[in-house]
This record gives sequence, structure tokens and C-alpha cells, in this order.
Amino acid sequence: QVQLVESGGGLVQPGGSLRLSCAASGSIFSIVAMGWYRQAPGKQRELVAAFSGGHTNYAGSVKGRFSISRDNAKNTVYLQMDSLKPEDTAVYYCNARIIPSSDIRSARDYWGQGTQVTVSS
Repeated sequence: QVQLVESGGGLVQPGGSLRLSCAASGSIFSIVAMGWYRQAPGKQRELVAAFSGGHTNYAGSVKGRFSISRDNAKNTVYLQMDSLKPEDTAVYYCNARIIPSSDIRSARDYWGQGTQVTVSS
């Protein structure tokens, strides 16, 4: 079984910073892609930032303010969020496309439980 565990959300004032972490654990053969999505109230879930196929992708709204990084040895991905704005308020979800050790023929998508980020004065 594979699990994604997130941490680091919270309440921050506009202009502030937060750092999210997501650790993948369990029977992992390989991690194909890993990143962050977010969902604000009344809106669809959207990509924030992700590693995939040797590339790093960012949503246009966060470029220059957010930075994604990873520690492959720990199967962990981080999201450093700077210059936060009220419109960044959302539940942030970690996503990983993983080939599990139990079946290396195909990759599967896994999601974390979500962590709330609220940007408000």
C-alpha cells in the first residue's frame, strides 16, 4: 500500500510564506511524477506545480512566487510558497504517479488527504 502524507498548511497573512511537505511511503517501485494541486471553494482542482518527465511545471498564477523541490532519497516533495495572496487560499493536495512494488506493470495515481492554506489578514 502507498500513502502520501502532507504537512505544513496553516493561516498566513498576505505577503507571507509557507512550506508544504509531502512524503510518499509504502511499497514503492518508482515515482513517475509528483506535485501539488489545489482546490478553492467552488472551483475545480488545479495544478500548482509538479515534477514530471524530467520537467517542472508551474501554474501561471504562481510562477515566480512558488518553488517546488524534492528529496528523492526520502520520496518527498516540497512546495515553498512566498508572497502569498488571498487568492492562494485553498486546500492543497499532494499527487504522485507511482509504480507500486505489488504491480510494476503500470503506474497509479495517489492523492494525499489535503492541507488547508488560508491567506488572510
